[in-house]
Amino acid sequence: MPTSTIAVLAIYIGFGLLELWRSNLFTKGEQTRDDGIVEGVSMTMLLAVTQPGIVFLSAAIMAAIAPGLEGALTNLNVFAAIALFLVLEDMTQYWWHRASHTFPWLYNLHRAHHNAKYMSVRLVYRNNIIYYMMMPGLWTAGALLYMGLGWVYAGYLVVKMAVIIGAHSDVAWDKPLYRIKWLSPVMWVVERTISTPSTHHAHHGRHANDPATHYKGNYGNLLFFWDVLFGTAKITRSYPESYGVENLAPATLGQQLLWPIFPENKEETIASPVGEGAAQEAA
Repeated sequence: MPTSTIAVLAIYIGFGLLELWRSNLFTKGEQTRDDGIVEGVSMTMLLAVTQPGIVFLSAAIMAAIAPGLEGALTNLNVFAAIALFLVLEDMTQYWWHRASHTFPWLYNLHRAHHNAKYMSVRLVYRNNIIYYMMMPGLWTAGALLYMGLGWVYAGYLVVKMAVIIGAHSDVAWDKPLYRIKWLSPVMWVVERTISTPSTHHAHHGRHANDPATHYKGNYGNLLFFWDVLFGTAKITRSYPESYGVENLAPATLGQQLLWPIFPENKEETIASPVGEGAAQEAA
């Protein structure tokens, strides 16, 4: 097992143990039977099938269309290599995530991530299986690996997953730091650079009238800077009162994991901003 994989696993388990100690990892408020199934299936599929499959297919496609680029970036300066991943992997994920809250058909692929009525490390890999297969950032990362940047990606992935896992945890690591007055200028920079529990929890807030909710923004994954740059940032240093999907009918297990193979039940959809053509931005 690669060292980077071990490191990510250790970070995930660490935050999981913290939740187990502080907030009960396996029994969350308003949790349903489907939640555990969606999380288990989507996580297993991504890590065991989708991600390695995309790396393999990316290499095969690159070998077919640009065989001369294999290993072409191996000796690239490390800072330039990191910049490539930030732009071609993390920024494309920002735009993919933003598009998922703009176009109804894409939101149906992403809704599983927001269907949980709680925050937890359990949500990190929770998504429709097809959503991950189509995620541009996974394909661009695969292409960069083909071009010889695997040595940079290993470290990049550890840092990125540490940020994402921490941002989803319901044990907010940033909360006590906001209380330390002399750290305020440091946190001002931090919360505008990377995703924090406060900024990402806002994206998962259930009710639009909650001042700490901002589900039409805060799309960043590793870098929150993309939200600042592209005008979708909201920073409150507070946390929503509740989480989940507002004004939509409950999603079935099949819909969460494999929409459109299992389509939503149109007859059960209740009146919502989405129904008025708001392109799922209300979720």
